[in-house]
Amino acid sequence: MENILRPLIVIGGSVLLTLVIGWATDRLMRKADERHNETPLWGLLRRARVPYQLVLCTALLRGSYDEAELFLENRVAVGRVLTLVLIGAAAWLAIRIAAAVVETTYSRYARVHRDPARVRRVRTQVTLIMRVVSAVVGVVAAASMLLTFPAMRAAGASLLASAGILGIVAGVAAQSTLSNMFAGLQIAFGDMVRIGDTVVVDDEWGTVEEITLTFLTVRTWDERRITMPVSYFTSKAFENWSRGGAQMTGTVFLHLDHSAPLEVMRERLRDVLRDCPAWDGRDYGLVVTDSTPSTMEVRALVTAKDADDLWTVRVTVREQLIRWLSEHHPYALPRVNAADAALPPGWPVPDRLPGARRTFHHDHQPARPERP
Repeated sequence: MENILRPLIVIGGSVLLTLVIGWATDRLMRKADERHNETPLWGLLRRARVPYQLVLCTALLRGSYDEAELFLENRVAVGRVLTLVLIGAAAWLAIRIAAAVVETTYSRYARVHRDPARVRRVRTQVTLIMRVVSAVVGVVAAASMLLTFPAMRAAGASLLASAGILGIVAGVAAQSTLSNMFAGLQIAFGDMVRIGDTVVVDDEWGTVEEITLTFLTVRTWDERRITMPVSYFTSKAFENWSRGGAQMTGTVFLHLDHSAPLEVMRERLRDVLRDCPAWDGRDYGLVVTDSTPSTMEVRALVTAKDADDLWTVRVTVREQLIRWLSEHHPYALPRVNAADAALPPGWPVPDRLPGARRTFHHDHQPARPERP
């Protein structure tokens, strides 16, 4: 009878004590979350209740397993399994606590500072910090698990003797990976590119969606994802439209006839921009930037608060101006001139029959006298 009651008391007591402590801790954190609405820390810590209870239960079982006198012939193996579970649960709990602290810090910073660029920079930094913390905790936990085996401890002592050679070999083999990791840290703390920035890479423009220690993801305007190593942004030139502010200036080019009414077009451009919600009202303009024998190039300058609104303003101005010209000033649109060329003064005008088709006379010089 004692052989049955003892294991039940030890195991059942450990599980019951874990549930009671976990429930009481969760109640305390819930009340703290309700009392302190200005910080999300306590609500985020409640997400760690599963690894917290797992650590409690494993620790209680590991400490009281010898008293259960269960599976005595496999006591070492069971104890090692409980130790491995305890190390894994502790690493899980540490990552959850670190994530709660980092997320709370970012939330407070974003609530105090209203500058979107600075908030995106901090968001990028805390994201990479969390990835570094998770990687470090995972490596330490894996190493701790391996060191619980006596054979691995002996192997570790022998590996230390050749650590220099192994370090050189590993450094050469992982050169690309290490360069990407250092590039990721340089991006995070060098403020080169941030999550949410609008960038142009390889003639594609989009928004930075994710930054890790090794790669970066750009979401293009047509919802494609471009994934590239972070070392690209430290070794090659790229455009960052959000650097120094999101406000942008754009242009709309139109090829028109030389007779286009420029002053009236400037007034029409002003009316179009006033009716466009995406225009930020900072500046606008319309000038002739080039001329060819058949057309002239007209540039309309517009401004907007960010890249998305600038695209909306540009397409709106282009569409409205072309429609307005076609309805009210069709002569201003480019066309092929099929009329006779204007002749210099003194040149004879060629005869035409009434109703005859216009033809071009290539030789307008006086006829030569006939030979005798």
